[in-house]
Amino acid sequence: MSVRPASERLRSWEHLTEWPMAAAALLFLGAYAWEVLADLHGTRRLYAEVVMDVVWALFAVDYAARLYLAPERGRWFLHHLLDLAAVLLPVLRPLRLLRLIALVSVLHRGPGTALRGRITTYTAGSVLLLVLVSALAVLDTERKAPGASITTFEDACWWSLATVSTVGYGDLSPLTTTGRGIATVLMVAGVALIGVVTATLASWVVSLVTEENAEEEAATRAQVAALSAQVAALSAQVTALQEGLAVSGRPPAPEPSRRS
Repeated sequence: MSVRPASERLRSWEHLTEWPMAAAALLFLGAYAWEVLADLHGTRRLYAEVVMDVVWALFAVDYAARLYLAPERGRWFLHHLLDLAAVLLPVLRPLRLLRLIALVSVLHRGPGTALRGRITTYTAGSVLLLVLVSALAVLDTERKAPGASITTFEDACWWSLATVSTVGYGDLSPLTTTGRGIATVLMVAGVALIGVVTATLASWVVSLVTEENAEEEAATRAQVAALSAQVAALSAQVTALQEGLAVSGRPPAPEPSRRS
């Protein structure tokens, strides 16, 4: 029995767990949103915490399995530090939303998609997820702080959109240290996402221009080929006439004299 290479086993595992991990990440997001928006206490809060802990355990198992199946574990480890952060750091409550990195990484896993389409999907999903998660996190952190301006989910969403777009009106701002940390991450991520969007649009425009130039070049080559065929046919006819005149003994017709 042949043993499959590690890279193939890793791809098979990622393909097998792609949708289950996405569903788990969405379940985590739903549980956290329920806890924050409903301001849960008592038994219902415990239920939400249990769901999030179970999802965290799934993330940990998925990370360990992918690390074990990676053909070059050291290189894979260095290229997946965010996945490690999603597993280790969320033991601290303010960092628990790092677990949702798994959902973004799942969006990026999907095989068989064109590169530009995958980048577009990844970017759009990242922006929506980042805005929603940041709104929930800053609301959870800020609404009970003395003198806080972000006290409703609507305010949190507005603040998140203004921050990720690097507009920053300043009408709403976090006061706590954790809230400011969330704002810092959101601003850095917003700049990076704007760069990705700009690069994707530029690539799309360049590809359109390249395709148009290729079509024009193909049309020009076709015209040149057609003219070359016509010239070849006329040359063959002239040669045939000259050979026919030579066989009949008649001299070829003199070329008309050119007068200046």
